[in-house]
Amino acid sequence: QVQLVESGGGSVQTGGSLRLSCATSGYTASMYCMGWFRQTPGSERERVAAIDSDGTTAYADSVKGRFTISRDNAKDILYLQMNSLVPDDTAMYYCAAGTSPGPGVCEWKYWGQGTQVTVSS
Repeated sequence: QVQLVESGGGSVQTGGSLRLSCATSGYTASMYCMGWFRQTPGSERERVAAIDSDGTTAYADSVKGRFTISRDNAKDILYLQMNSLVPDDTAMYYCAAGTSPGPGVCEWKYWGQGTQVTVSS
């Protein structure tokens, strides 16, 4: 049974930092593309960052230069380091994993329950 469990969310002020973690189990994480998504009430889920099984990363324009996605394949943990946070980053953040039919493409199959990030001005 595949499980993704996020942690590390919380409340910070503008300019602060948080590191989200996603512990995975039930599959070999290193074989999958993984990513972080976020969603606010009434909005569609937005992909924030993704990382392929070969370590290639991609970011939404809104977080480039501030967020860093990484993975520890030995521990099956995915991270999202978030720096210089702003109120627009406030959202529920979700960890996801999927399979890649080709370079730069991920078919998202598994989702965590989410962790809330709140940034105050």
